Amino acid sequence: MKLEIKNVCIEIGGNKVVDGTDLNVSSGELHVLMGPNGCGKSSLAKGIMGHPDYKIKSGKVLVNGKEINDLPANERAKLGLFLQFQEPVEIEGLGILNFLNAARNSMKRDTKSVREFMNEVKERSSGLKLKEDLVGRSLNAGFSGGEKKKVEILQMQILKPGIAILDEPDSGLDVDAVKIVAENISRFMKETGAGVILITHYSRILEYLKPDQIHVMKNGRIIMEGGDELVKKIEKEGYENGV
Repeated sequence: MKLEIKNVCIEIGGNKVVDGTDLNVSSGELHVLMGPNGCGKSSLAKGIMGHPDYKIKSGKVLVNGKEINDLPANERAKLGLFLQFQEPVEIEGLGILNFLNAARNSMKRDTKSVREFMNEVKERSSGLKLKEDLVGRSLNAGFSGGEKKKVEILQMQILKPGIAILDEPDSGLDVDAVKIVAENISRFMKETGAGVILITHYSRILEYLKPDQIHVMKNGRIIMEGGDELVKKIEKEGYENGV
């Protein structure tokens, strides 16, 4: 699978938040998107996924060569895109298992029986160190920040997208939880061959992952690209002086 972002400009409420960005991600690749607060990282992610408030005003988003600018989010998901939210919402009354089962059925890619589905959820939840009773509760209702992030990773593992966009899966997590999340991202990529865009502020999660490329965003644009040396430069000098 290939995701292409070509000179994309995105507006929300008439304000430009992404200003001419290019990014290509293919199956099996891990791309890390870094940058200061308010630089457009989450806005880009939401625009790619089709959030109705984030309007693509110019440029193109393509999946396997097909332009998807005008597709609703559910159709983009069926093509293989997935977005893990930075701040997952709580939905009282919507059970996690019912939600996951309905989502996988809507994709029409999963032929597992209900029993196989339940076994997979149990196994994935164990790998994420989630409490056994948690998946029987309402989606994110009363969950800690770390539990919400792990449930988002669980969704990714069950839905098996071709390209996953992970918006700060490490924020608010303690050291052990960051390692668990990173290990599960790595396992997901190895098992499915999916591509991943990982948005983060910190290098800690990158101690457990091996990115193919680092991209630095500032003022709505990707202004620099590189490898591990770029992360070290940012750590030493910050975004103001380092890029």
